[in-house]
Amino acid sequence: MAKDPNLADGARLDFAGEMSYGDYLALDAVLGAQHPRSGDHNELLFIVQHQTSELWMKLALHELVAARARVRAAELAPAAKMLSRVTRIMAQLNQSWDVLSTLTPADYSAFRGSLGSASGFQSWQYRMVEFILGSKNAVMLEPHRHRPDLLAPLETLHREPSLYDEAVRLLARRGFPVRAAACERDWTVPREFDDSVCEAWVAVYRDTAAHWDLYELAEKLVDLEDAFRQWRFRHATTVERIIGWKRGTGGTSGVGYLRRALDAVLFPELWRARTAL
Repeated sequence: MAKDPNLADGARLDFAGEMSYGDYLALDAVLGAQHPRSGDHNELLFIVQHQTSELWMKLALHELVAARARVRAAELAPAAKMLSRVTRIMAQLNQSWDVLSTLTPADYSAFRGSLGSASGFQSWQYRMVEFILGSKNAVMLEPHRHRPDLLAPLETLHREPSLYDEAVRLLARRGFPVRAAACERDWTVPREFDDSVCEAWVAVYRDTAAHWDLYELAEKLVDLEDAFRQWRFRHATTVERIIGWKRGTGGTSGVGYLRRALDAVLFPELWRARTAL
């Protein structure tokens, strides 16, 4: 038998009884998880886009939780690498809107009724991303009250310090005169702007050589929020392009709700510090 030039020496063709690529990735389960309900050609795009977004968010959460632990331990080099990865993940999520935007209003209308009350508003992983980034809102726990297995990890992140909270606490441990109230507070509410935190970041930026690891952390956080803002903007724009100002399937005001979210600032002192420099 002629040798296939595309096969490396010793490559096997028969994997009976051995773990294969599909086995390792559980592709039967992954590729069998799409169940269009309408019979419309375009519904598969809608399902795949949202499922892949959830997979990317799973990885983002994995990295963000680990980065927060590293910041808490003052291990900023590995934290910076993890945050860089999350920013790249956000870039992937941003690009996914390009594919979904090929769905026209007529395309979406053909299967929208099959969604029932299902909505991206109910994405528990997205809420976890928001919570660990410091965007806390107890109301967002309610859509998951019927699922204790989902509610428990959400409530845990809601009660714990966010990634940015840990960065602020680190500033205080490094000797910057950060107010105590900025370091120990009610973690279930969003952080309010604190001028002592802003002044600490300004000091970091004014002497980057002395505070290089904090400076790098600051820039990674800004990169991350920049990418997150872009994701929110593309989300709002794509939804408006497809459904206009109709109400969302989950009962939200749709584009109005998404546009209000654009005004949220995750790391306010890092952005305000730029004005002070």
